[in-house]
Amino acid sequence: MANLPQSQLRLSDLTTRQATSFDLVPTADERRAVADALGINGIKKLKFSGQLAPVGKSDWTLTADLGATVVQDCVVTLAPVTTRIDEAVRRNYMANLPEVEATEIEMPEDDTIEPLPATLDLAQVMIEALALALPLYPRAPDADLGEAVFTEPGTAPLTDDDAKPFAGLGALRDRLENKDE
Repeated sequence: MANLPQSQLRLSDLTTRQATSFDLVPTADERRAVADALGINGIKKLKFSGQLAPVGKSDWTLTADLGATVVQDCVVTLAPVTTRIDEAVRRNYMANLPEVEATEIEMPEDDTIEPLPATLDLAQVMIEALALALPLYPRAPDADLGEAVFTEPGTAPLTDDDAKPFAGLGALRDRLENKDE
């Protein structure tokens, strides 16, 4: 992954009296590299802007807006699907987080808390936020899977109508009525 210019912030170099603003707008080549890393067709637009504000003596809070227009394959037709993403991003970087040494842990309620790094890579935060915001199953507006029926040769296929819980009751009723006659 190519580093974006001005995306690395050494927290010890920042002023602790006011917030530090940032605005990342990757070039076409950088967007292509991000799209390749995320396994998607392309990124038409990408912008990550916000601020990194000091909290107390040693903690920091990042608040930003992520805007992107991405192109992915439709999960049904494989046609390109363009999606607009607008996400608010928040990360709280804490200096005094306890080290976790257990093999299994319970996730905290606040999932924005992260350990305080010496250098914060804003490009990596942007890419992570974009990856989390991507649609999992993009679909083209006219994509329709229809009904797929699979069976072994010589066997009657089981359709959606056959799988309904009361589908066979009508046939059973008809057989019972015919038996009585």
